[in-house]
Amino acid sequence: MTNPFKNRSLSVSGPATDISPIVPNDGVDLPKVAVSLFVETGGTIAMVTVTGDTRTVTVSDYSILPVGIMRVLATGTTAAGIHAFTVS
Repeated sequence: MTNPFKNRSLSVSGPATDISPIVPNDGVDLPKVAVSLFVETGGTIAMVTVTGDTRTVTVSDYSILPVGIMRVLATGTTAAGIHAFTVS
């Protein structure tokens, strides 16, 4: 199978090169900065953005949140099935 990403320059404007599940944590950053989040079950997401600001947003089921995120906080997060889109 041919890999269309092999000779492509990586870009935060997409597409992501990987997606991984997130376990919200108040004290640990994500292993890789997320360029966006996918949320299966809507609710509130408390996060720390790449600018270091703490933000809280409410999203619906099957939402994509296109913002750079370093950490998803456990405290204040009620959404579930959260996944990080990353660029490696």
